[in-house]
Amino acid sequence: MVDGIYRTRSLGTAAEGLPDQYADGRAAKLWEIYIGDKNSRTEYYKTFLINLLQEKHCKNVLDVACGTGIDSILLVEEGFNITSVDASDKMLKYALKTRWNRRKESNFDAWVIEEANWLTLVDDLGLSTNLKNPFSPSPGGFDALICLGNSFAHLPDFSGDQKAIKTALKNFAQCVRPGGIFIIDHRNYDYILSTGNTPSKNIYYSVS
Repeated sequence: MVDGIYRTRSLGTAAEGLPDQYADGRAAKLWEIYIGDKNSRTEYYKTFLINLLQEKHCKNVLDVACGTGIDSILLVEEGFNITSVDASDKMLKYALKTRWNRRKESNFDAWVIEEANWLTLVDDLGLSTNLKNPFSPSPGGFDALICLGNSFAHLPDFSGDQKAIKTALKNFAQCVRPGGIFIIDHRNYDYILSTGNTPSKNIYYSVS
């Protein structure tokens, strides 16, 4: 059982040519200092995300940018069935530790955490086969997929033709049931480029 702290429940399949940007583990150690933990999320952000999922009758949610687990933990605490993936095992180690530390809570015991990446996501989660697998909550896929925290902007455009981006989005779509929803965000780069400044308001974090 101790292995469960450090290892995902299956090994996943790494995508060729997609390096782990956090492989040295340094960023993972400082991640919550850098971006804040779930307690620093603004009430506006929490209310928006939870209400949207509830309004769309979403129960089974796939977090494709789990990282150390900040958004996933928030949703697990609210009673959603969460499957969380990330390409960085160093990041996932912190989510796995949280699951272990709170394993006596039924929602956390049921929280699925898997190493996977966007370019091979369907295969990593076993959704490309007809065999029953532990990651798909129903034959139709997840009710919702979230990719938050400016995470999608971290996907490199290797070939310059957005091929990797299109592949990732196609894989995301295949993970969601018909009528399900996909929530993605990124920073307002047009504003940053035109002004040289970042927006003063931040829906994610409570800034003193």
